[in-house]
Amino acid sequence: MNRVEHIGSATLILGDCREILPTLGPVDAVVTDPPYGLGDRMHGGTWGAATKYADMRQWDQEAPQSAVDAILDLRVPTILWGGNYFRLPPSRCWLSWSKVNAVPTMAALELAWTNFDRPAKEARLPVGAHDAGHPTQKPVPLMDWCLSFLPEAGTVLDPFMGSGTTGVACAKRGRRFIGIEIEPLYFDVACRRIEEAQRQSDLFVQAPPQPKPVPEALL
Repeated sequence: MNRVEHIGSATLILGDCREILPTLGPVDAVVTDPPYGLGDRMHGGTWGAATKYADMRQWDQEAPQSAVDAILDLRVPTILWGGNYFRLPPSRCWLSWSKVNAVPTMAALELAWTNFDRPAKEARLPVGAHDAGHPTQKPVPLMDWCLSFLPEAGTVLDPFMGSGTTGVACAKRGRRFIGIEIEPLYFDVACRRIEEAQRQSDLFVQAPPQPKPVPEALL
């Protein structure tokens, strides 16, 4: 049985996205940041070797191609961070995040694959503090930048929700959000962060959109 939480305009599902994706109803877009399969390489510098990130070196052993294939089967506008680690169709529009404060032992930039027919774009943004406890937490401004490419998307799906940054960005923009996360610890963090973002959003949005109903198969 999957755990499902409804928080304002967000629906959060604890479970394996490879099992859940085929059961979901229509969504308007996907914005996600799956594991890149770099776990064995995270053993140097001041970040990858940190004891508090040891779990990442376990769950980031493999880039989940089968899950990415299932995302592509949705046939909706998609932004997929770490796209250079997966087998994906050629893309005209890659998004580049230049990390203006990256330390020498970290990647200076990251790439996101999209299925957009438009020129490639770059964002120059700092690496935020991993204050939610997730080792690969993306900054909220970065995910908000991603949402700016999807002005018509009413419901945004993140099948690798992690600590919920995409959901926080959606709350700030008044978008409906569906998030899937397999790790209970990160799922609980995402619930707290998105609930707080929804409370702040409610100060400005009189009637936030309602969450999409969850298929009975997930209940």
